[in-house]
This record gives sequence, structure tokens and C-alpha cells, in this order.
Amino acid sequence: MAGVLEEDWGALHALGTSEVVDNTFIGQHDGGDTPLPNYTEPDIIVHEVDEGQPCLNCGERCSGFTQHKWRNTCSVCKCLRERHDIYNENFVNIRDRLGWKRNDDPSAQVSKDRTLREGYTWIPPGLSSDQIEEYMEQLPNHKIPLVGRPGERYRDVQIIRQLPKQDLSMEYCKMIHSSVEKKEYDIFRELRDSIAMDIGIVQEAPSLSSCDQCKGEIESTDLAVYAPKLGVEMCWHPACFVCCQCEELLVDLVYCSHTKKLFCERHYAEQIRPRCPACDELIFSGEYTKAMDENYHKDHLACHNCDKKLVACRYIVKDENPHCIPCYQELYAHNCEECKKPIGPDYKDLSYKDRHWHEFCFKCCECQNSLVDQPFAPKNDNIYCSDCHDKNFAARCDGCGEPFRGGMKKFEYKGKQWHEECFVCMVCKQPIRNKSFIPRDNDAVCVPCYEEQFAQKCSKCNGVINKGGVAYKNQPWHRECFTCTKCNKELAKEKFTSKDDQPYCADCYGELFAKKCCRCSKAITGFGGTKFISFEDRHWHSDCFVCYKCNNSMVGKGFLMNEGDILCPECGRN
Repeated sequence: MAGVLEEDWGALHALGTSEVVDNTFIGQHDGGDTPLPNYTEPDIIVHEVDEGQPCLNCGERCSGFTQHKWRNTCSVCKCLRERHDIYNENFVNIRDRLGWKRNDDPSAQVSKDRTLREGYTWIPPGLSSDQIEEYMEQLPNHKIPLVGRPGERYRDVQIIRQLPKQDLSMEYCKMIHSSVEKKEYDIFRELRDSIAMDIGIVQEAPSLSSCDQCKGEIESTDLAVYAPKLGVEMCWHPACFVCCQCEELLVDLVYCSHTKKLFCERHYAEQIRPRCPACDELIFSGEYTKAMDENYHKDHLACHNCDKKLVACRYIVKDENPHCIPCYQELYAHNCEECKKPIGPDYKDLSYKDRHWHEFCFKCCECQNSLVDQPFAPKNDNIYCSDCHDKNFAARCDGCGEPFRGGMKKFEYKGKQWHEECFVCMVCKQPIRNKSFIPRDNDAVCVPCYEEQFAQKCSKCNGVINKGGVAYKNQPWHRECFTCTKCNKELAKEKFTSKDDQPYCADCYGELFAKKCCRCSKAITGFGGTKFISFEDRHWHSDCFVCYKCNNSMVGKGFLMNEGDILCPECGRN
């Protein structure tokens, strides 16, 4: 058996390169250039509970979330923060999270008591109870924010995901240090809040409209969602009001408009500023590192395991995370089956069924020849080249005694096995291969030889009887050859007799050789145990031996003869 070998170069990357990028914020949005007023950092209200929360990936293997000093990961299990069971501790009013003043218009806000009384953790403002139910019925079941149901957890997760606190307030940013970075952050937030971000409005459609997402109809008086930043001519079904990038429902109808499209705040921000995948913060510095199609803060391209800086260093990507060479070898490199040393990233890792070798260690255990790009076979935890494996373990031909090698055909019969060229007819010694054969004792005979030397042959035509023969007087016949000597009628399953060793059908035998009844003139054949009467060279069927006058049977009785006719004594006296 040949093994199938897998190769792994360890996904070795070239040097992580750092380039200086002009990351100055340009205040150009859908609304054009906007002058900045005196801007004051607003207060936002965030009560996210993450410390000690269980990991949804690792379960009991993680003792609970512990914030890494700068990464957006757990320092215990190294999983992302969002993969832990993080939640908002209190009832969330979305304006409080955004740092916006609550709207003084009662029709544009909903109290906590009203929301909970309706049975939800959030409801659109300005709707009656019936309209709220109509709106919620159009959402996917698992996304409806019912208290105590999966939709409550879905909303909680989306608030944390779509509205990251570090995008909303500098208070939660760890990577903004210089005055230039702070100024760039303030410019970004002010322009976003004033030009791009807003909260959608749910109301009845005034006329027949078309959903901007699915292009389906929205009939007059049906509930639709409107985005004021995009104008009154655009509207959406409630379930279609989603971020164009992550395709999740825009949580609490908070959206950002960019290039006439809807975004959640997270993905809108990434259209304007690069986001570092390590710390999950937007990059406001003038210099950052580009690697693996991502943008990193200058010092955040680091080993996922030991935090070693990887700029201008070799690294290996494993599970989408960069690792320095020593950590990769410690955590992921396989030990060679032969030399027991780790297979580093500079060497090919040759693997077979969860076993691994250096390229130069992958050798036949007997002859020590390299097996790279060669057929091989495993046996008893060892690896052999094909020749050594065949010599020691391969099955052998019962004809020539040589082993069966890879790719050879094997013919088996009655527990024996032969090479294709060794499975031959016992008579002519020619290979039988895939042709039909007839077993004879422990040997095989090809069909022509069997018919020539061993098959029964018809006594009439001398042809081989392959099937359906007839035996008569220890001689074989074809069914179609065993016929009446006179009329050639087939006699199989017919009554027949013989004369001078020649078969005759009943009719022909009676016609040619049988005695004739003096009364009915028909042949007396004796088939079926027919009885007959003979008297002075004259013969009668038993049924025909009757008085010629009264037709009474004379069998076993006295009778008279009158000019060849049989008479009973009574008719004779008369």
C-alpha cells in the first residue's frame, strides 16, 4: 500500500514592513466641507460588564475575561473580548451611549417604563402598541428584543459591537496620546455626529414605495423606516434596515450614511479611518504598519503569544494571528518521528496520518533511502520503500512465488492467488486473465481446452454439450439432436421407444413395427401398459376384443370364431 504524503511550509511570511502613511483626516463627507465649531467632548454612558465573564469559545478552560494590557483580547485564553459573555449592566438608552441629549419631543422618545411594559428592551418611538407589534413581527424571531428571549441578548451584543465605546469617547481610547491625535479624533467624531450619524424613524408610508434594500414594495400605510440623513425619498422594510457591510440590523435604528449607503458606526468609521485589529481602535497617528492586508498601530504588529514586536522580523500566521518564530515552534511545530526534534519553519514538514518528518529524515527504515517523492508503505509503525516492503511483507504468488508489487493485478481462487501472467490454463498454459474458465480439481481450464478434452459431446453431431443435454443408454445428446429416427421430432419430454438401438416416437414406432388390431386396425404399441389379445396370429386391443354382434367383452371368456369374427357363445348359437 502506498502512503499519501502532505507537505507544509509553515506559511512563512516575509519581513513585516512599516510604511509612513499620510493619515491626516480630511473633512470631506456626503455633505461636503463643514467648518468645525468649538467642540466639547460629550459624556457617554457605558456600563459594559466584561471582567471575569466566561469565554464562549473555551468554556471552563478560561477562568474568565481578563483584559490584555493593550490588545482587545483576554490575557487568559487570548480569545477576542467579543467572544466572551459581555453584557450591558443597565437598561440602555441609545442616546445616552452616543452622548447625545435626549429629545424633548415626547413623540421622538420612549421611557424605560413604557418599553418594559410593552415587554421589550427597546421599541421605536412614536408608535402605538399595535404598531409596535406590527413592527416587531417583521423582524427575524431571534432578533426581536423581547425581555428574557434570545433577541434581548442579540441587541446587547450588537450595541457593544456596532457602537464600540472607543469610537464614541476618547475616554476609552488607549492609543491616543499626542495633541495631534486628539485633535484628529475630535474632528472625526464631530463630523461623524453632525454629518453622517443619526437615528432612523419608523412611520407609516404615505404612498406606495420601494424598499431601498430588497427593492420590494412598501404599500401605503405600511410601516417603513426612514433615514433623515438620506432624504425622505428612501425607505426600508423594518427587517431590511441593515448595515451594508455586516448585514446586521442597525441596532436601535442608529445608522451612518456614507456614499448613499447605510453603515453601522463601526463599519462607517472604518471607511474613514483604518482600524487596528489588535486593539480594535481607530488609528489617528500619522504612521502605522501595514501587514497581512491589515493596518496596525506601529507597535501592535506583535506576536500573538509573547507580544514581541514583529516589525522587520520574520513571523508565521497561524489561525489568522502572527507568531514569532520561537513561539510558533513551541506552540505549533511538530516533532520529527525520526530525530525527535521540532520541524522549524525553514524546513518542509512531511506528514502522513498525524506523523511528521523533516524532509531529510523521511527515509526507508531498512535501506535508508530517501522516500521524498517516492512510493512508500507503512508497517508496524515503520516506513518502508516499496521494494523493502514487498520483500518483507507483500503477499506472494502461488504460481511463481514472487511478491505482488504495487499496481499489479491479483487473481484469487479457492484461497490461492496469482499474478496475472501466472494464472494459466492447466492444459495450454496460456494466461486466462479476465476470460471465463472451468475449475477442474484445484486447477483452472480455459473454455477451449475444456471443450476439447473434458466436455461431453453429443452422440449425434459430436458437438460440445454446454447445457440442456439428454442422456439415453449412457450416451449424451443435445436436446435438439435427440429426435425420432423417422420423422426427426424432438423426443425430449415425449414418449418414445427404440428399435435396433434407434429411437422412435410413438407414432412412427407404431406405424413401422407395431402389431395391428384386427378390430380397429390401429397399432398395438404397448405404451402406457396397453393390454392386447393374440389368437392364431391375430391381435386385438383388450378393449377391442368384443363380440361382433352384441359388443360384449370376450376378455377372459370363451368365444367362437365365425369367418374371422369373434362371437360370444350365445350369439354363436343364434
